[in-house]
Amino acid sequence: MTTLLDRPTANQHSTAAERLRTTMAAVRIAFTWLGVRKTLSPEQKSQAADTFGAEREYLSAGKKVIDTSHPAFKAVTSVRSRIISYWKGISLPYPEAGIRLIRQEDIASFTSQLEVCKVELEGAVAKLDECYGELRQAARERLGSLYNSGDYPATLQGWFDVAWDFPSVEPPEYLRQLSPQLYQQEASRIAARFDEAVQLAEQAFTEELSKLVSHLTERLSGADDGKPKVFRDSVIENLREFFDRFRHLNIRSDEQLDDLVVQAQRVLRGVEPQQLRDNQALRQQVASQLSGVQSVLDGLLVDRPRRNILRRGK
Repeated sequence: MTTLLDRPTANQHSTAAERLRTTMAAVRIAFTWLGVRKTLSPEQKSQAADTFGAEREYLSAGKKVIDTSHPAFKAVTSVRSRIISYWKGISLPYPEAGIRLIRQEDIASFTSQLEVCKVELEGAVAKLDECYGELRQAARERLGSLYNSGDYPATLQGWFDVAWDFPSVEPPEYLRQLSPQLYQQEASRIAARFDEAVQLAEQAFTEELSKLVSHLTERLSGADDGKPKVFRDSVIENLREFFDRFRHLNIRSDEQLDDLVVQAQRVLRGVEPQQLRDNQALRQQVASQLSGVQSVLDGLLVDRPRRNILRRGK
């Protein structure tokens, strides 16, 4: 039976934060990306405002300069989406925008994968560039007088790229000699950041597990027109992928969350999607057991309200 355990203590968080600090590295990804939307010129805004009898200063208007639904453009954005998904899947959040934490032992494989993705992106951009003239002509026809050749570079090569680095999140060593007091202040600030990183990791894992368990439980226990609801294999596969990622990235800061993951994993051990479709008794049993896990997760989410502690870029 699922039981409610004590919440993590400050000492547990401190220990977990220290583990993060000694076993993880900061990783950052940056994209160079051609903007596909442009604001209208002052003259064009005035014309648009006159159409509606509005004042130009109170009107916001723009145009899309490239058809983003074109297969070649979608292929480029698909590579970017896969890069972001991979980056987030192999790392933990950090309370600084654009930075995440990756296990130091994963740096080599991460770099290799990003190099492969970079080549894929270059290939997709090259194919997009082959269609560039066609895209510009289509824009000329669709935009009419709003078309401006100055919105378009001569080539798309160099306008789409990805880069990554591993920035230091530790106080600079030179500061220790320059100003020990300032160094200590920075050290305390960084320590607090890693405490926040622990909370962010717990929150992210709890929310994701809750979402996955809730979705599967709803599919297993609900009915459409008196018949069991249809569910895809991916509903279970996504949970199993979560179990693997949790095991890989778990910072062991929350015994209750660890216990809930183990319980959910135990419920699904050896269970295949087709068995749940064919065996109603098994379907009800799994739904009931997962409901118990979900009820505790719901309590955790109430107990640990979402806090937006990420520093937003201005």
